[in-house]
Amino acid sequence: MADQDAVPPAAPAPGLPVQLLPTETPAAARDDAADGIALCLSGGGYRAMLFHVGTVLRLNHAGLLRKLNRVSSVSGGSLTAGALAVLWDHLEFDAKGIAQRLDLFVSAVRAMARATVDEGAVLGGLFLPGQHIADRVIRAYDDTLFHGQRLKHLPDEVPGKAPRFVFCATNVQSGALFRFSKPFVGDYRIGGTQHLEFPLAVAVAASSAFPPILSPVTIKWDGPPFARKPDDRIADLNFPPYTTELVLTDGGVYDNMGLETAWKNYKTVLVSDAGLKMAAEPKPKADWAQHSLRVLDLIDNQVRSLRKRQLVQSYIDGQRKGAYWGIRTDIADYGLADPMPAPFARSLELAAVKTRLKRVDEETQERLINWGYAVCDAALRAHVDPALPKGTFLYPRGV
Repeated sequence: MADQDAVPPAAPAPGLPVQLLPTETPAAARDDAADGIALCLSGGGYRAMLFHVGTVLRLNHAGLLRKLNRVSSVSGGSLTAGALAVLWDHLEFDAKGIAQRLDLFVSAVRAMARATVDEGAVLGGLFLPGQHIADRVIRAYDDTLFHGQRLKHLPDEVPGKAPRFVFCATNVQSGALFRFSKPFVGDYRIGGTQHLEFPLAVAVAASSAFPPILSPVTIKWDGPPFARKPDDRIADLNFPPYTTELVLTDGGVYDNMGLETAWKNYKTVLVSDAGLKMAAEPKPKADWAQHSLRVLDLIDNQVRSLRKRQLVQSYIDGQRKGAYWGIRTDIADYGLADPMPAPFARSLELAAVKTRLKRVDEETQERLINWGYAVCDAALRAHVDPALPKGTFLYPRGV
C-alpha cells in the first residue's frame, strides 16, 4: 500500500492488547465482538476537533450517525465527542435517522475553536497563586462547551437511537486506559464504578491533558468506590491510593486513535485519525532534556504506526469491517472515480496545523471541517457503502 493513511477495507488487529474493565463482558476478549458500529475519534488538539466535525457531518448525511453503538474518543477528539453528546437529544433526527440540527453542534465546536485555552492555562498555573493548569482548562471547557453537564446528562445507550460515549484518558499510576462513560468510570486494574454526577468537563480535560504542558489531571476521588467482582483476578490495584487519587494524562498516550474500547466490542469500526506526523529532524539536539523528548517522540510515533498497520491489516484479513481515514491521507488513494475535490497539497497544509488548544482562524476552521468531510466521504464510498451518493461541502471554500 502506498500510504498508511490510505485504507483498504476495515479494522484493528490480533496484536492489540485486550484489557477489560470488571464491568465489561469478557466475550470481546475471545473476539466474538457484537454486531454494531463503533466510531473512534483521535487526538490532535483543535486540529482534530475540527477535522472530526467533518466526519460527524458526513456520517450523518450517510445515515450512519444514529446507527452508531459507540463513540470512543481521546484528546481533541473528546472535545468533538463531548459537544456531540451533550447536544444529542436536541439534534432532531428525522424518520430516516438524519439529524436536522447539527448546526447546533457545529456552532458549539467552532465557538471552542475561537478560544485559546492552553496558553492562558499555563501562564495562570505558573504565575497565579492557587491556580492549577488543569483547573483553568476545565473551566474553559465548561464555560464554552459543557455548561455544567455531567455524565448523567449523556444520552442513554439505545441501539439505533444513541451510542455510548466513552472518553478515554491514560492512568499514569496503573498504566492502563482509563474510561469515563455514563455506565461506568475506571480501568481494568483499579476496577469500575458508576458516578453519574461526575463533571463532563473534567473527563474531557483528563482525556485531552497532553503532556508535558497540560498534564497531569489529578482527581481526589470522592465518588462511589471502585469495585471489583468477587471472582475478578484482573483488578490487581483495587486499593488506595490508586482508588482514591487518580493521576491521569492524555488518552493519546495510551492509544491516540481511541481504538481499544471500540475494536474489542464491535464488528464494524470506523476510525477518524487527525494525529500529527512526527517531523524529521536533520540535527537532533544532544542535551539530555531535548534528546530525551526526541526519543520519546520516536517511541510514540512507532506505537502509533504499529496500531495503524494492525488496524489496516485486520480490515484486509476480514477480522473487522469499516474504514480508516486520516488527515494526511491522499484522497486519490481510495481509487474513486469521483472523489470530492481535495488537492493533496492543500490537505497537507491542514495536517501541519499544530497540536494546540489555540484559536484557529475562521478560514482554517472551515477547511479542516471540509477536509474531514471529504476524506470520510471517500473512505465510506470506497469501503463501507459504494452506493452512497457523493457528499457536498458545508462551506463553499472547499479544502
